[in-house]
Amino acid sequence: MIRFVFTPDDAARVRFAFSPAWEAVGALRVLADPSRRALHLPWLRAVRPRLAGLDLDLLRALVPATGYVADFLTPPPTTPLPDFDAELATIRATPRDVVVDELAWSGTEGSLYPIAPGGPALTRLVADPDATLTAVADQLDAFWRAAVRPFWGRIRELLEGDVLRRSRALSERGAAGVFADLHETVEWDNGILRIDRPWTFHGGLDGRGLLLVPSVFTWPRVQVLPPPYQAMLSYPVSGVATVWETRPGPRAGSLGALVGRVRAEILHALDAPSSTTELARRLGVTPGAVSQHLSVLRSCDLVTGHRMGRRVVYVRTPMGDDLARIV
Repeated sequence: MIRFVFTPDDAARVRFAFSPAWEAVGALRVLADPSRRALHLPWLRAVRPRLAGLDLDLLRALVPATGYVADFLTPPPTTPLPDFDAELATIRATPRDVVVDELAWSGTEGSLYPIAPGGPALTRLVADPDATLTAVADQLDAFWRAAVRPFWGRIRELLEGDVLRRSRALSERGAAGVFADLHETVEWDNGILRIDRPWTFHGGLDGRGLLLVPSVFTWPRVQVLPPPYQAMLSYPVSGVATVWETRPGPRAGSLGALVGRVRAEILHALDAPSSTTELARRLGVTPGAVSQHLSVLRSCDLVTGHRMGRRVVYVRTPMGDDLARIV
């Protein structure tokens, strides 16, 4: 069990970001054991041909399906909208003593590149941390370009929408509002955040707060990074089941008769905040058509738009929420 003890300063410093590097590491876990994350099988079928011929042996060994992953592979994001190349540069700059210390915790059985604790393979990796870090970063870069970057647009849309929704909950209801439905293993209790994990940590956050990182590939579990790093909790993004779908079944129903089929489908699709491009992809219509319908819905105070970086993400208003309940 993990217990993070919040001071008032920590509660005021709860913030959100997402991490391309974290998504890449999560995708490697899916690759290691797809049966644990069956929701991502459509992605897996699409990327397997892209991975043919790539040397990922060392990276696969350091990122098992379950268990410890060296923390330097998932540096806490320092901006709300981080860039993979910047995160990769941070990984490459990891102090070599940190690489050695964290490799000592790593170990998998039955991999192509076994690094069982105390074994000869681990000894070789630790003996030359410069070469090890270079090889790991190069393999992670190749994996990102082949397996994650082609899908990054739809992944990012989902992550941005989750950040927007939960940021609103934080401003309206505080920490309790954020953690109430974050994940079944996460519980907020009067200033203490409990996270059900198979290892133990109990302590404060040193006034630095908690970084919340929504993730597609973390599903169905949460991942935690405790101090002395910036404390970070990665959790499955809301609406993760929609990320690989091309078009959902019609949901217009009675609401479609009232406001029109496409507008009804847009309102239902905004169960999770989305951009015009993402709505067009999911509903199988053009971005221009979606934009026109959103303009009408905005004029009726049923949706509202929020700028995130260069994109505008749309969410339902409370009136839109009420209308979307019409079947």
